[in-house]
Amino acid sequence: MTTPPLLTDQSALMRNRARAMARGPELFLHEDAALELEERLNEVNRTFTAPAVVAPFFAPWQKILPTAKLVPESEVLDLEAGAHDLVVHAMGLHWANDPVGQIVQSARALRPDGLFIAVMFGGQTLNELRAALAEAEVSVTGGLSPRVLPMGEIRDLGALLQRSGLALPVADSVMRKVTYETPLRLLADLRGMGEANALASRLRRPTRRTVFAEAMARYTRAFAEPDGRVRASFEMVWLTGWKPHESQQKPLRPGSAQARLAEALGATEFKTGDKAGR
Repeated sequence: MTTPPLLTDQSALMRNRARAMARGPELFLHEDAALELEERLNEVNRTFTAPAVVAPFFAPWQKILPTAKLVPESEVLDLEAGAHDLVVHAMGLHWANDPVGQIVQSARALRPDGLFIAVMFGGQTLNELRAALAEAEVSVTGGLSPRVLPMGEIRDLGALLQRSGLALPVADSVMRKVTYETPLRLLADLRGMGEANALASRLRRPTRRTVFAEAMARYTRAFAEPDGRVRASFEMVWLTGWKPHESQQKPLRPGSAQARLAEALGATEFKTGDKAGR
């Protein structure tokens, strides 16, 4: 059987994150997501006594879950089976070569009725940058190379929860818009986030300066705000699922309903083939 090509060059990703950490990481989106996590946990109305956080950068999540076990991202996660009542996979799953494997490992680490939450960048993230770079490269070189991570769409990401065996799966997204003085400031922020190009299929030679110059010009023309700043979109996709437990709600068996839908709606029910008025 042919092994599919890897999406991410993990060595390059680790270098990008190490450089970001050395210079002082740009974590405002992580901090925003951590506050969102706090709100979501408050809505659950449960006290978690043994949480774990899987993340590339820990500082924002420690403020929300100060007692959590901090787990660095890797192909094999440092999680003990059944040890946690909450596992948060924070802002790194979009780079995983095996996202299902990451969720399965997280689910295995949960106690029965434990909660899994993941937040990551979704498919609408950086759509402006993706378009500007692609158009510029085709215009200048006549070719196209991978430059922006192809992040998953919410429907596909939600299906990962079901494949991992988690119960009551929910996927939703929040769009964040950030504005910059110039597109170059956006690129600097991406480097500061550790989100620079780490695709395994990326171009391995320096890009011509004319490509970036054309891309920045196209970006400014197409995505400028009324105040002259340029926008960048970040779609934050949230995945939630529970470790199965007998106390959880379960769907009824087909045909087990005790009342008709027509009765509940106060409507008249007709047999197949009948028409109203007969």
